[in-house]
Amino acid sequence: MIGITKSFSGLVANDNIDFFVQKGEIHGLLGENGAGKTVLMSILYGLLRPDKGKILINGKETVMESPAVAIRHGVGMVHQHFMLLPSLTVSENIILGNEPVKNGLFLDLESAHKSVEDLSKRFNLEVDPDAAIDVLPVGVQQRVEILKALYRGAEILILDEPTAILTPQEVDTLLKALIELKAQGKTIILISHKLKEVLRICDKITVLKKGRSVGTVNKEETSLSQLARMMVDRQLMETFEKKAMGEQHNILEITGLDVDDERNLPVIRDMSLKVRSYEILGIAGVEGNGQSELVEAMMGLRRIKKGDILLNDKKINELSTEDRIQLGISHVPEDRIKRGLILDFSVMDNLILGSQGHAPFSRNGFTIDYETAEKYSDEMIKNYSISATSRDTLARNLSGGTQQRIVLAREFSRDPSLIVAYQPSRGLDIGATEFVRGKLVEARDRGCAVLLISADLDEIRALSDRIAVIFEGRIVAERNPAEASEEDLGLLMAGGKT
Repeated sequence: MIGITKSFSGLVANDNIDFFVQKGEIHGLLGENGAGKTVLMSILYGLLRPDKGKILINGKETVMESPAVAIRHGVGMVHQHFMLLPSLTVSENIILGNEPVKNGLFLDLESAHKSVEDLSKRFNLEVDPDAAIDVLPVGVQQRVEILKALYRGAEILILDEPTAILTPQEVDTLLKALIELKAQGKTIILISHKLKEVLRICDKITVLKKGRSVGTVNKEETSLSQLARMMVDRQLMETFEKKAMGEQHNILEITGLDVDDERNLPVIRDMSLKVRSYEILGIAGVEGNGQSELVEAMMGLRRIKKGDILLNDKKINELSTEDRIQLGISHVPEDRIKRGLILDFSVMDNLILGSQGHAPFSRNGFTIDYETAEKYSDEMIKNYSISATSRDTLARNLSGGTQQRIVLAREFSRDPSLIVAYQPSRGLDIGATEFVRGKLVEARDRGCAVLLISADLDEIRALSDRIAVIFEGRIVAERNPAEASEEDLGLLMAGGKT
């Protein structure tokens, strides 16, 4: 890719980028949020057209007018959010749009089954061709996505954050599969925020910053600290020093909790846990094991079937979400777009969201004291380094990292006794991730109880004072972070041991 330039409404996303990948190598692509990685790969895959620049594959200039054209030229892409139809089988998903037929008319499922079976054996990507997608673990679904690209003849395979939601064992399986693909002559471009994984399997690594290429380095000639500096121009904290705990007492106590999902099937089962002041309790688990339902039950967004939730010894089962906030619970949601912000509200409106009917932002519960709200907003913008033109900027016009800072500023400034943080750094670059984690530790050091729910084991181990592992709606084990190995936690998360 030579001189690739792409702008959106005057904002330059890719600025004259040169990007070279050799056949049969694994090439890492790093950069902060908004650095231009996904835009660059979307241009290679034909999802976007560049304003300037050209693409050459095997020395021949190629115009990627669409993903169909990219596929014909041997380029495949596995997106961060899978593009699978849950009601179809593995084979049906893989052949979709490129179905084999017999007698020129009828769908040949037997041939499709054999093709998928042969493909999975050839590349050591084990799948059951007849399994329905909706019952498969995310790690297996990801294999299906890779097989789908290979079935269409991909020689250059782009993977966007492929390990974001996998257990350590699934990550290990995937990385071994990518090394096997490389051994069989495939070329892989790996977009990732996880520097350790990039250094583990990539031959070369290119770093983008603010739409420009900072440079390309060989794996043997770089390090974690150098890559981090290339991305953010400074040394990042790998560990977070915590203050000694003060006098502890139970802030949150959950006993015998049962919660059903939307189908009235049990999803949280007889769960009990405690979180104390001056403590971060990390809940580790693969997504889909009841974490969302637990948070919703705690925040008054889902009905409790059985059991009790106590905040500072007060039962809150029947209280509204607003009442729980006023009692001292702050919530950093998994999805800041769906649950954390109103995108068409300004920065200021989002910063006071949930408190607009209470002092100091309202004197009578009906009208907002704008003078106080404006002063508070300006203070939060400064303290949390919120990159907005003004307090009146709409939230939808901000980057993901800046949106997350608004959520953190609002939730932490309420002086809560309990913070429920669910995937607080998901989708953030390493600089923004460091900021979020630092704020959680600061809250803990002030005496706040923090319930941290994350699928990122590095995050759980770096921040937690205690680790609880959730599997199929139950707490199956508790571990000391200093003594828990990644393998032990990974096996617990996958249900391999109790």
